[in-house]
Amino acid sequence: MSPELALGLAGGSVADRILGDPRRWHPVAGFGRTALILERGLWRPRRPAGAVYAGVLVGGVAAVAALVDRALARRPPVRAAFIAAVTWSTLGGRSLGLEARRLAAEVRKPDLPAARRRLPSLAGRDPSGLGGPELCRAAVESVAENTADAVVGPLLWGALAGVPGAAAYRAANTLDAMVGHRSDRYRHFGWAAARLDDVLTWPAALLGAALAVLLAPAGSRGVALRALRRYGGSHPSPNAGRMEAAFAGALGLGLGGRNVYGTVVEQRPRIGDGPAPTPDDVDAAVRLARSVGVAAACLCAAGALLRPRGGGGR
Repeated sequence: MSPELALGLAGGSVADRILGDPRRWHPVAGFGRTALILERGLWRPRRPAGAVYAGVLVGGVAAVAALVDRALARRPPVRAAFIAAVTWSTLGGRSLGLEARRLAAEVRKPDLPAARRRLPSLAGRDPSGLGGPELCRAAVESVAENTADAVVGPLLWGALAGVPGAAAYRAANTLDAMVGHRSDRYRHFGWAAARLDDVLTWPAALLGAALAVLLAPAGSRGVALRALRRYGGSHPSPNAGRMEAAFAGALGLGLGGRNVYGTVVEQRPRIGDGPAPTPDDVDAAVRLARSVGVAAACLCAAGALLRPRGGGGR
């Protein structure tokens, strides 16, 4: 059994639910600055250079977390507090929900220029010219996808591999956001970071989608399951596709469509059989995401109690 790990995962989840992201000295921000400095020295338009870059950063974060965790092995209360602090810093569920609801409130007023200004905090697509339904679609899609990235993923990898697993997952996910896109600069250099994030998020997306189906509003579970089976693999990202399909079915929505990223235009396949989202649907997506997060925290904390003591995190 690993009670410190279970307490840490649960405590970190509660801290995120109550406090949201740390306002100052956020470790993820510090990691991002370190990644930018290292990129200046390692950047080459080649995949091997990007693999070294991702390996050094993700492996370094995991190693530091493991060393601290091991040093605290004989001080269970301090170790549990350390795990809770790391877990809190890796989660982003409350901040995600708040930003989505703020965007929905601006659309509801309506104040579309204000809603467009909020969208970059949720999604990387170009918000200029988007109307209310498209802004709400972007918010729902972001909530669905990031529930796996910013909630289920850190908890799951924390349960599977201890605090080094949670920290390494968050590092890989952050690198994917920084260099994992297909711009001219990162097409090759960011390939390894993007693939690593895909691999690590795969089980989190499976768990998150399953929980979204199970926790769908009354009468919607069957629809959510059918949507997951029908549309889960149609998205360019299979991980995002599973989450979006489960949320679309659970909430009776239609997602997908035309997205603009700078000069790149992508036509995403339709996911779900319902109408375009409204501000109320954004709020419903946030509630579903919150339920998924609570369930994931309970499952992962329980799983940590069942792990052999000393396995993965010690």
